[in-house]
Amino acid sequence: MQSIWHPSPNFGPRRAGLQPSFIVLHYTGMRCSEDALDRLCDPSAEVSAHYMIGTCGTLWQLVAEDQRAWHAGAGAWQGLEDINSRSVGIELVNTGAHPFPETQISALERLLRGVMERWSIPAHRIIAHSDMAPERKEDPGPRFDWARLARQGLAFWPEGFGADVSLSDSLNAIGYPPADATKRLQAFRYRFRQMGTGAESEADRRRAECIARAFRQLC
Repeated sequence: MQSIWHPSPNFGPRRAGLQPSFIVLHYTGMRCSEDALDRLCDPSAEVSAHYMIGTCGTLWQLVAEDQRAWHAGAGAWQGLEDINSRSVGIELVNTGAHPFPETQISALERLLRGVMERWSIPAHRIIAHSDMAPERKEDPGPRFDWARLARQGLAFWPEGFGADVSLSDSLNAIGYPPADATKRLQAFRYRFRQMGTGAESEADRRRAECIARAFRQLC
């Protein structure tokens, strides 16, 4: 897939000999590509990503895949920390309040196939920024179509509901880090139950148990 090389100074070596085993999806929180590129390449901002995809599907590469971009920050997933050293980060230009255009998602799908093949990353290791940092982040948010990616083998989306058991236990099994219960529930909904609102419900618990059961079968 063709990309525009737009190097960011905000990167370093992956620590402890780690290689990419996750892909983390983000939105920029900005209206235009130019502003997002400026920030991701600003040394004083101390943030970056490996790739950024504009609303028209234009793909920029900012950091080489074998290097550690600064996109994930503090957080953890499935008991693992330093997600920056373990992942490739992809930013989607979006404010968080708008749908993701078809051209952008199609470009993302092509990019994901390549990154997954190069690093042997399975679909269940493509995660949201909000998954690994539920107290700090919301991206890529409730408008992002995870089910569409899953239909192509590019994300993890088990269908259905399970038993009505402890939500906390299920979220632990899925891989969510310790966090405020309300924030963890919201992060779970952003990813796996996007129509969910209000207080924790039986539907949340049953959906989470289904996801947790599927994760256990993979591990």
